[in-house]
Amino acid sequence: MQEISMVDLHGQYLKIKTEVNEAIQGVIDSSAFIKGTDVMAFQDELSEYMNVPHAVACGNGTDALQVAMMALGLQAGDEVITTPFTFISTIEVIKLLGLKPVLVDVLDDTFNLDPGLLEGAVTNRTKAVVPVHLFGQCADMDRIMDFARTNGLYVIEDNAQAIGADYKSADGSIRKAGCIGHIGTTSFFPSKNLGAFGDGGALFTGDDNFGTKLRSLVNHGMSSERYYYDQVGVNSRLDTLQAAILRIKLRHLDEYHRARQKAANFYDEALSGIEEIQIPVRSAFSSHIFHQYTLQLAPEKRDELKQYLNEKRIPSMVYYPVPLHLQRAYKDLGYQEGDLPVSELLSGKVLSLPMHTELEEEQLVYICQQITAFFRG
Repeated sequence: MQEISMVDLHGQYLKIKTEVNEAIQGVIDSSAFIKGTDVMAFQDELSEYMNVPHAVACGNGTDALQVAMMALGLQAGDEVITTPFTFISTIEVIKLLGLKPVLVDVLDDTFNLDPGLLEGAVTNRTKAVVPVHLFGQCADMDRIMDFARTNGLYVIEDNAQAIGADYKSADGSIRKAGCIGHIGTTSFFPSKNLGAFGDGGALFTGDDNFGTKLRSLVNHGMSSERYYYDQVGVNSRLDTLQAAILRIKLRHLDEYHRARQKAANFYDEALSGIEEIQIPVRSAFSSHIFHQYTLQLAPEKRDELKQYLNEKRIPSMVYYPVPLHLQRAYKDLGYQEGDLPVSELLSGKVLSLPMHTELEEEQLVYICQQITAFFRG
């Protein structure tokens, strides 16, 4: 059996090696490493895939979040509601822009923002909500958007982990994650479902004014005429090599989703009978593309199982061991242990198993056999 990896990027590359190598060579031959034709082509193809008028490529997912907030004209001191159970970028950019993160807890089954807590978090300084589509499925966007409309708030979707997931609204419409709020953001970090061979990110919007603003902001605030600047911007461009690679991988994205879902179904069937484990919950309103396959179990058992799997040469990861409101860098927000109990509890309970497009049945069988043996002896 081949060694098990949390993410097998090399195996994925081997299946598209000829296409990727030809694309890279084409960029080298053109020597248009910045703003080459592949960048515009990728944006157009991504826009079509996401069924959204504007897809704007940028340097990485963190930049995408920052640029989104800049485009909305948020000012120092404005409050932005989001969750503490996510990667640091989500609140990092809020702080960097002089805004105030206001954190609300997540649901204990889907790990996503609890819309029922939004009302208690709003003040007269609140300007935006940033739901995070964690681990591969959407937050409850119908409720979040209804709340935002009622309170005159912007919604920025942090879609770094769910690109390509479908959200099914109560009215029957289906939209892609990241294309429901005012602006959506994503990351093309290599381990993401749509991953580059380096850093990259993108923003999505259906608003023409925001689309124009986003394109300007990622390029120093430049207007359509070179060396003329309409606003203070940043330097956040997706380079042509990454765009060329992402064009190829975008064509395979739905295939990658199916491979992950097949692996998740295998895990579900093999592990659902173990009482000590809670397998991932799949929301009725969202497809799940399984950026991570995350179990929940008692904290003492979680750490024991992680060590046991390590001894059996099975990698696993804890996403995330410390919720953001308890991180040292964000003590000034004033949160204390116990303030966001669901996130705190989840940090002690979650364990993510290997999940990628190249998992073989033999590997899945071995992983599940070892987990079963741990609990049943």
